[in-house]
Amino acid sequence: MPSTDSPTFTRPLIVGVTGASGLIYAVRTLRHVLNADGVVDLVASKASQMVWQAESSIHMPLDPEKQEQFWRDQAGVPTAGKLRCHPWGDVGATIASGSYRTAGMVVIPCSMSTVGRLAAGLSSDLLERAADVQLKEGRKLVVVPRETPFSLIHLRNLTTLAEAGARIVPAIPAWYHQPQTIDDLVDFVVARALDQLDIDCVPLNRWQGHLSNV
Repeated sequence: MPSTDSPTFTRPLIVGVTGASGLIYAVRTLRHVLNADGVVDLVASKASQMVWQAESSIHMPLDPEKQEQFWRDQAGVPTAGKLRCHPWGDVGATIASGSYRTAGMVVIPCSMSTVGRLAAGLSSDLLERAADVQLKEGRKLVVVPRETPFSLIHLRNLTTLAEAGARIVPAIPAWYHQPQTIDDLVDFVVARALDQLDIDCVPLNRWQGHLSNV
């Protein structure tokens, strides 16, 4: 049955959005977390702007205030929760420091390019720096790779991240919750990613086990 719990957000969640295909995963994440009155620090990579244009013919603004309105419009959440958007080049932002306490970070969707740089400990922009901070501080980092098939290099990089403490949640939906729409399929992945952060705010028919015929 769908969860009826109301999560309490005591610290902000960092949401990183890369240039991988499947920006709907980020949109649905924001929709559920903000509707649950969560606090989100969002950073979208430079490549994500190009993906928005390619996938939806939509221009993502660069100005933080305009970008906040952009993401709220996409998520259909005009006022609930709190959303702060950070430019990808602002490596002096709050989320670039370990002294800024968070509930963790989810990178959704995550490109293989980003996976590779994170696995190598490189921080070429704010998104990568924020993710690196979660690892060095021993906080939760959830990576949602959206790629298929995985090459051996991809698998090795993902293994490196897992060994460093990241949780890997591939964008692979299930069907046991009887999805009826694309949003249902996407929400399954979002729910499983947020589960890794102990955030339960996505209505989901969770697995209840087989019913006995005896």
